[in-house]
Amino acid sequence: MPALTVGSGKLYSRRSCGQPVYAGSYIRKREIVLDHELKSHPSELARILTHELFHFAWVRLGNPARRSYENLVRREFQNRARGELGWSAESRKSAIKNMSENPLPWREYICESFCDTAAWLYSGVRRHDEFTLGARYKTRRAEWFFETFRNGPISI
Repeated sequence: MPALTVGSGKLYSRRSCGQPVYAGSYIRKREIVLDHELKSHPSELARILTHELFHFAWVRLGNPARRSYENLVRREFQNRARGELGWSAESRKSAIKNMSENPLPWREYICESFCDTAAWLYSGVRRHDEFTLGARYKTRRAEWFFETFRNGPISI
């Protein structure tokens, strides 16, 4: 669809309301909507599509693995790690002042961080302006993904 925006939990095309986005996922419908503009940017399409696919993986991951990833990112947050591996996680991270004050923004950040990390690892895009997380934190996240998925993929 052309000119995607999101606002009030809804995805719009060619509307002047909301925040511009490149994609949206509907887990229950098993549907991903991508902005038409991505067709002319193959590497960005790969990065965004990988991110969106991992939203489906996140819901199938299971609570122990999700908690394990959350604990990894919680340690980064407590260490005041700067940067992220994509705009979606970075924008949510910057809005969090206290991770326990309101759990919903924290949970949304953890999910977006997981999806952005997966896109960094698996999309084939090696460099991007949005890859701003420090090297030691990137290494720890990569190790977490490789360990978590060492027995193969999960069904989405």
